[in-house]
Amino acid sequence: MSGPAFNQDLRQRQTQSLVLAPQLRQSLKILQVAALDLRSVIQEELQNNPALEELPMEDLNIDRAAEAAAAPPADDDNPAPAPADADAREEMDFSKEFEILSKLDDDWRDYMAAAGGNQPRTTEDAERRQHFFDSLVTETSLQQHLAGQADLADLAPPAREALDHLIGSIDDRGYLTQTPNDIALQAALPLEAVQQAHALLKTFDPPGIGSRTLAECLLHQLAAKNRENSPAAAIIRDHFDLLARRRIPDLARKLGVTPEDVQTAIAEIAALDPAPGRRFAEDSNRVVIPDITAAKDGADWHLTLNNDYIPRLRISATYRELIAKGTLGKTETEYLRERIRSGKFLINSIEQRQQTIERIAREILKVQRDFFEQGVSRLKPLTMTQIADAVGVHETTVSRAIANKYIKTPHGVFELKYFFTPGYQSEDGATVSNTSVKEMLNELITTEDRTKPLSDQELVVKLQEKGINIARRTVAKYREELGHLPSNLRRDYT
Repeated sequence: MSGPAFNQDLRQRQTQSLVLAPQLRQSLKILQVAALDLRSVIQEELQNNPALEELPMEDLNIDRAAEAAAAPPADDDNPAPAPADADAREEMDFSKEFEILSKLDDDWRDYMAAAGGNQPRTTEDAERRQHFFDSLVTETSLQQHLAGQADLADLAPPAREALDHLIGSIDDRGYLTQTPNDIALQAALPLEAVQQAHALLKTFDPPGIGSRTLAECLLHQLAAKNRENSPAAAIIRDHFDLLARRRIPDLARKLGVTPEDVQTAIAEIAALDPAPGRRFAEDSNRVVIPDITAAKDGADWHLTLNNDYIPRLRISATYRELIAKGTLGKTETEYLRERIRSGKFLINSIEQRQQTIERIAREILKVQRDFFEQGVSRLKPLTMTQIADAVGVHETTVSRAIANKYIKTPHGVFELKYFFTPGYQSEDGATVSNTSVKEMLNELITTEDRTKPLSDQELVVKLQEKGINIARRTVAKYREELGHLPSNLRRDYT
């Protein structure tokens, strides 16, 4: 096909894609944000779009019934009385836009399948895959947090450039992976500027960031608490090798204090964060509003969506009537039509958000019914692929839909992503989630004999006795994630 008709069709499709792009971004944002943040997004749109109105809860059903009754019949035997009225009705139809959104989702699924998006074959592969989808919706990263503080610093250009290089060299623990000398050479920056930037970086939040070693990291945290002259600081600064070997009698003799004083100092050290960067991206002060409540009624479970924090919206009848009358000029009509379309798309996106969250939650409930009945120990392995296939969307849609969303259960309030976890197969053929394995590991450590703490290899054996075959390095990784020290640092000599 060629000629004017082809060119016109091409331009129309290009225009449609350009118009859809901001709407697609808005739709993805609405799907991803928490309920309280969604309220802010909606309030901002209400301020910017005169065609939108907030509907009181008690009027919601009445308004929908009236809107349905007022809508003209959509058939060929009853044409609209005027072209302007037909235009108004056309603005309310968003089936094409959402069809394109659905097609984009299907394209993602096809692309990922072609790229080898099969189920991971190992637990570590599954965890890396899970981290990828979590990263799609992550909040402030460590680098973003540090960059925000760097923007407030008063530095000359060479030092500011050096600071940016240093921030880029921070690993996920919060440690500097290169020496200032190496960074100065690689970036062709004055060593003095790099050293100045490094000194400033070590004053940033969280305390301990930008350190080169564990001892340096812990000392910075003690200094931030005005404890740089404490026995704990002296142990780290002067006798770190004895601390690592838990030589309490030797430490007491070196410091001239009692073993009890050393034990207290070690407890203070244990309360410090050996990897201050790993708290990102987390917001420990965030107000948690459950998006869904799961409650049991007899033998059945019911899910209830929390709509209390989401304003109810409708298109203003005044502006619809203005378009229907056909008395406005072309510019005013185009503006109102665009505002009405934008408002209707927002309303439909919110409805789709709620429907998607509910469908995903129902599938989670089906798979994790034992958890809802009996608690964390019965959590089953679950991947986003399983839920995506059941709901009929791509994994990225599931990832965004569960981001920042919480469900209230009889066992407490949990993030929806809590229910997605790889797992292990026990000797009896049953599958056990890694969350349940961590719970077993935590129980083994918290109930151990502190005078003879279990080594990582002994923990491996204990788990094998429970039918869980797991590598020692994985046990060490889970132990660190649970906040437990190695066995030599857990030993109690008193």
